[in-house]
Amino acid sequence: MKLSVIVIAYNMQREIPRTLQALARDYQTAGAGLEYEVILVDNGSREPLRVDADEIGDVPITLLRIDNAHASPAQALNRAAAVARGDILCLMVDGAHMLTPGVFEWALRGFAAFSCPVVAVRYFYLGPGEQPETVPRGYNQQAEDALLHQIAWPADGYRLFEVGAPLTSGADRITWFNRMFESNCLFMTRAHYHAIGGSDEQFDLPGGGFLNLDLYRRAIDADDAVVLQLVGEGSFHQVHGGTTTNSDTDARGARLESYRKQYRELRGDGPLVSSKPLNFLGHLPTQASKIHLRRRST
Repeated sequence: MKLSVIVIAYNMQREIPRTLQALARDYQTAGAGLEYEVILVDNGSREPLRVDADEIGDVPITLLRIDNAHASPAQALNRAAAVARGDILCLMVDGAHMLTPGVFEWALRGFAAFSCPVVAVRYFYLGPGEQPETVPRGYNQQAEDALLHQIAWPADGYRLFEVGAPLTSGADRITWFNRMFESNCLFMTRAHYHAIGGSDEQFDLPGGGFLNLDLYRRAIDADDAVVLQLVGEGSFHQVHGGTTTNSDTDARGARLESYRKQYRELRGDGPLVSSKPLNFLGHLPTQASKIHLRRRST
């Protein structure tokens, strides 16, 4: 099998159907002829996750439920990777993300070009700005539903760029060539995932803390790895009351500091972001995808 997509979900009954629709054969441009599977891990949701085949479309899905699950998704990632059949893994640590239609196609082109690529898809928020800022101002699930209805999603998945905003990490302007420090849609070979030790289950804070950042850093810093950032494809976060994204400013600040503290305890005081040379692959499918033309919302 070519590809295993691992999606981790916790209390995401509203969001997961859209996540899965964006992984369907008739949505992804490479989906029709691709041999792939989607492993959806219900990481101990209070109400077991339900999947309606009529709602999600043609998705080759396996649902894995973990009862008494850890608060961090690290164990769930490793459990899914242990049963994955694909030569390539696509890791979606936060299952509330929707992909643009060319993600599979352009990521797999990276594996045709390099022997050990680590392919990262850029993080976007649905809505008029970054959700830690827009949610306190009233952005919510009802507003998000209206935006997706407005663009008639999923008829044209690239219209997500019209109703989303890139993660800027505070920068005034961001382009496709800004260095990423993590990705919620991350591709690597299954062999490479296991060679670097998989997800470190010492990152045991709720939501994983800096688990995702750490996994990305270790994957790209391996000697044989090539860093590849996709251009013109995105992973769009749905609002769902996430651990850091949708909490108030004070709570979010305190939580992020606890994440930094744990990271320093586990990895020391070195830089969080790798300096390894970057490679880029992709296209600009629509005018709205030209994020270099945007300025950060205020």
